[in-house]
Amino acid sequence: MAFSLFNFGAKAANTKNQVVEIPLKQIEPNRYQPRQVFDKVQIQELAHTIEEHGLLQPIILREYKAAKYEIIAGERRFRAMELLGWEAAPAIVEKMSDKESASLALIENLQRSQLSSVEEARAYKKLMDLNKLTQVALAKGVGKSQSAVANKLRLLNLIEPVQNAILDGLITERHGRALLGLTDDQQRKLLMRVVNEKLTVRQTEEAVAALQGEVLPTPAASAASITPAPASAAPAPATASAPVKQPQAKKAAPKKKAKISVSDPQIALNTIKKSVKLVKDNGFKTTVRQKKLPDGYQLTITVKPQATDHQDGEK
Repeated sequence: MAFSLFNFGAKAANTKNQVVEIPLKQIEPNRYQPRQVFDKVQIQELAHTIEEHGLLQPIILREYKAAKYEIIAGERRFRAMELLGWEAAPAIVEKMSDKESASLALIENLQRSQLSSVEEARAYKKLMDLNKLTQVALAKGVGKSQSAVANKLRLLNLIEPVQNAILDGLITERHGRALLGLTDDQQRKLLMRVVNEKLTVRQTEEAVAALQGEVLPTPAASAASITPAPASAAPAPATASAPVKQPQAKKAAPKKKAKISVSDPQIALNTIKKSVKLVKDNGFKTTVRQKKLPDGYQLTITVKPQATDHQDGEK
């Protein structure tokens, strides 16, 4: 599936689908290739398969200038052919613009490749920028929910070292999500702790909560709050002479919620602003006006719905 606005079918008359041999030295990776980390072992396995069975599917290229070709689809196959020492690659050469080339390369990788969460988020962002799409239009184009796209895009709010740590497999996506909301300096310092001390996601969340002056409920308390009470045993049948009294179930003592004393209004302001940022990250237009009063602060928050599909240029 491709975005309808790309309208590749309208150019069918200009497209030559015959397979040609293109020298590898004239082929370059696509500038918008979302995959930034290629597994060497997987490339070697692919090279072995190609060596045994041949190239089953030619790569897709476009000639962006005389005798220079850019990969639209098939960079892993291209790398495998390089590894095998091939001089030329079987390819289909398409005619398309820079925008079409970039968009198709991004979509092809989103659909076929197992991208990391950060690679996926960056691909979404590039597609939105290239085609002036809203999150709603993008989600519809790639067959995802708007919330799924928004959640991936939130990872781009992390500083680059944290994003790179996810790319390199040093931390998981959940570790990264735990760091959202921290300042750049806090993210940088806590990232070092997570990597060096091999913190779990839970330990990372606790460290974040400590930095924000919050307390996380213990795992036991969380489990108890969602675990259903065991069914009571069936009562023994009563005899005619001596009715059996049913024991009354003991009422569980109410759990005390951890309370945090907030004496600084600035902490309350930061909490409100984080909530507003979350709304903004989910595609709504938000503005916040802050006014200092003698006895506190006054906030005016405006939330507007995002543009509909016909407003964002999708045809």
